[in-house]
Amino acid sequence: MKKVLSIALVSAMALSGILASTSNTVQAAVNNGDNTVTVEKGDTYKSIAEANGISISALEQANGREVGGFDLIFPGETITLPGATTTTDTTNTTTDTSAQATDASQQTQTQSQTANTQAATDTTSQSTSTTSTSQGTFKISFYDPAVLGSNMGYSGVAANLSVFPKGTQLKITLADGTVLYRTVNDTGIFANSNSQQLDVAMPSSSIPSYGVTTASVKVLS
Repeated sequence: MKKVLSIALVSAMALSGILASTSNTVQAAVNNGDNTVTVEKGDTYKSIAEANGISISALEQANGREVGGFDLIFPGETITLPGATTTTDTTNTTTDTSAQATDASQQTQTQSQTANTQAATDTTSQSTSTTSTSQGTFKISFYDPAVLGSNMGYSGVAANLSVFPKGTQLKITLADGTVLYRTVNDTGIFANSNSQQLDVAMPSSSIPSYGVTTASVKVLS
């Protein structure tokens, strides 16, 4: 019985010496820069976890070890570190991508607003180039130059030349909504004696049955 106790005591002292020697050994696991480290003499899961700012349980899980178990490692062995750094990089990458998407969206909106502004400006310019001046309401009669033996055609209108000089371009909107564009090229008996009357050239077959009407007249410029 005494012999057995002596052997047990010697074994315990030997184990304590080994542990003491291990705890006094410099821990110097080499970081390989790819989320792994190479084990050096004296390294333990505890020392590697502390050196890399992670928990022992996380390190054990990353290497398929039993959490809280006895982790036996040897010099030269490669230990995998948890991917905390990789997760952070992924988050940063996602943030950068979102920022780029936001910048692209803002650029597109700015370009769209610029295009709309330009389009509005172009439309305004076109409207300005075809502006007209309202001259009020006029009495309108019709005549066929050909019936009178004239070859002046049907693009003209007879007017009081003191109101509309020859060459004046008019937009004539009849009471029924019909729009006519005519150029003053003559003066007639009715128009000459009435400053508020126009005699519109038109083929006899197209002259409205009502014969005389009213219209709003604008001068095109």
